[in-house]
Amino acid sequence: MNDYYFSTEQMTVGYGGVPLIRDIEIRVHKGEIITLIGPNGAGKSTILKSITKQLALLHGTVYLDKAPLCRMTEKELAGKMAVVLTERVRPELMTCEDVTAMGRYPYTGSLGILSAEDKRIVKNAMELVQVSELRDRDFLTVSDGQKQRVMLARAICQEPQILVLDEPTSYLDIKYKLEFLSILQEMSRKRKLTVLMSLHELDLAERVSDRILCVKGDRIEKFGRPEDIFIQGYINRLYEIIEGSFDETSGSPELPAAKGEPEIFVIAGGGTGTPVYRRLQRQGIPFATGILAENDVDYKVAAALAVRVISERAFAAVTEKTFALAERELDRCPKVICCVSRFGKLNRTNRELRKRAAAQGKLLE
Repeated sequence: MNDYYFSTEQMTVGYGGVPLIRDIEIRVHKGEIITLIGPNGAGKSTILKSITKQLALLHGTVYLDKAPLCRMTEKELAGKMAVVLTERVRPELMTCEDVTAMGRYPYTGSLGILSAEDKRIVKNAMELVQVSELRDRDFLTVSDGQKQRVMLARAICQEPQILVLDEPTSYLDIKYKLEFLSILQEMSRKRKLTVLMSLHELDLAERVSDRILCVKGDRIEKFGRPEDIFIQGYINRLYEIIEGSFDETSGSPELPAAKGEPEIFVIAGGGTGTPVYRRLQRQGIPFATGILAENDVDYKVAAALAVRVISERAFAAVTEKTFALAERELDRCPKVICCVSRFGKLNRTNRELRKRAAAQGKLLE
């Protein structure tokens, strides 16, 4: 335990005395970003609320900087931990600057009067998350995404050593999602801020996290580095995905493939086929595709969406057997789409397939 800044010991959480998740063991070094993932209702928020003392533990202990959380006063805890949960905060008649300044209350006197230093910290926090222009706006009148950024500014104002966030990117567009997570990443590196959060966006969780905690059923199913979590097939099992699939390599979810015999053969490669595959899936048109190397950018999407994929091993030349399979598949399809415009030594067999489709009069231009 002494080697970790934050840890739990045999922690069991739940509601009304009824256990939801048992024997949670988490060990976190200072400056790490830990992300909780798992299906809706798995208990991610319950874990975070229990860690932050908003829910009483049913069993076990939470340690922060080697001290049991249960023995800390609210003021002591506020000086070490900042929390941004999903519940909507509705402060009446407060500007965004007022809400941000609430983060300084653990350091002010009983009257809550801000010093010049407190005001400087508030100003810097608002600038850091790019909400300075909202300074005088009524907090209740700004968008959900803007509220979320203001709440992050408030948390930063606390100058915490650990930051706990529940779905912090839920109301942000992609621009602000990336900026938000970039800020967290920079603070974890430069200020050694420890971050515990839950995310629905698996692709972002994979990119920003030092380690990932997988919650399922009544237990923690896995806890490890992203490269140990995002392995072939695991996310599909964790979320029990039946319709569609998730590719751990690209972080890309795909809808179910169209069913039936292929109506179109798609000649693709180098990423040229992916938008066509997805368009055909949207239109409910079953298709075959090839010839793709198994390390090609198009291959993973093709494997998820195509009825049949004619492929060759990575870094290997196309064999006569593979080419014959592609010819037979192309001959069976009424129409052919060629996504490739340039051919070289490595994809010359696809050029031959294009010529064959043109000679048969079924190449769609």
